[in-house]
Amino acid sequence: MIKSLDLKLTSAHLITIILWASAFPGIRAALTAYSPEHVSLLRLLIGSLILILVAAIQGIRLPELKDVPIILLLGSLGFSVYQTALNYGEQTISAGVASLLVSTTPIFTALLALLFFREKFGFWGWVGSLIGFSGVAFISLGGTTASFSLNIGIILVLVASLSESIYFVFQNAYLKKYGFVPFTMYTIWSGTIFLMIFSPGLGEAIIHAPIDITLVVIYLGIFPTIIPYFTLAYITSQTGASEATSSLYLTPVVAFLIAWIWLGELPTIYAIIGGLITLGGVFLSNMKKTD
Repeated sequence: MIKSLDLKLTSAHLITIILWASAFPGIRAALTAYSPEHVSLLRLLIGSLILILVAAIQGIRLPELKDVPIILLLGSLGFSVYQTALNYGEQTISAGVASLLVSTTPIFTALLALLFFREKFGFWGWVGSLIGFSGVAFISLGGTTASFSLNIGIILVLVASLSESIYFVFQNAYLKKYGFVPFTMYTIWSGTIFLMIFSPGLGEAIIHAPIDITLVVIYLGIFPTIIPYFTLAYITSQTGASEATSSLYLTPVVAFLIAWIWLGELPTIYAIIGGLITLGGVFLSNMKKTD
């Protein structure tokens, strides 16, 4: 029984890491035929339609009316802004570097929790943050001989990371009230609503896009957008939130590997060294130690 549970947990971890990691090269591939905003909209439209079916089958209740404004705001930050900023950023930086920059989300989250909720940050939190952002600075050095657009790409992905961090910091009360999966459904639907402003031209883009690229966007809408949230909810229910997210440090490594196999992207020496520094900083910032 224990071995069976361990196998299920290991499988859930692997599915979560691989699918989320695959989103970064998937976005790069999708951007060859779609604009960044159309990738965001089509991806979330597909995800939302599937989640509506899941919600109907499982009998997921709607949120209380008083919570709708906050859910809409969090959905816009955690999905609309995050997805669109990430997509624009990946126009000028590699999938692997984007995944490394997004891995700073826990640092932003901890800093925001300290600012708004006075959550204890601790010595290792500060040390890890400084090291993590030093790694980001080192990664950015790789673009000093290239065009300025690379720096803009890094900034946009960091904006995406910050936006997602705000989503994480302010979701706790609603997670307790509604549960992980229902709340994720609400916010994905909310994010999709805001992205509808980009609907003009989407139909024409679908018609003119190569079928294989459209299939990539469909993949993004189903697999990285939906499935990891269910596997993460399962892991959390069995082990708790800390252990559930601990293995996600491997996501950038897997993203680099998938991007190399899929897109032929090879990491620069700046990305490798800066990535190791960044991941080390993120790891330290999450150590359960205090001053």
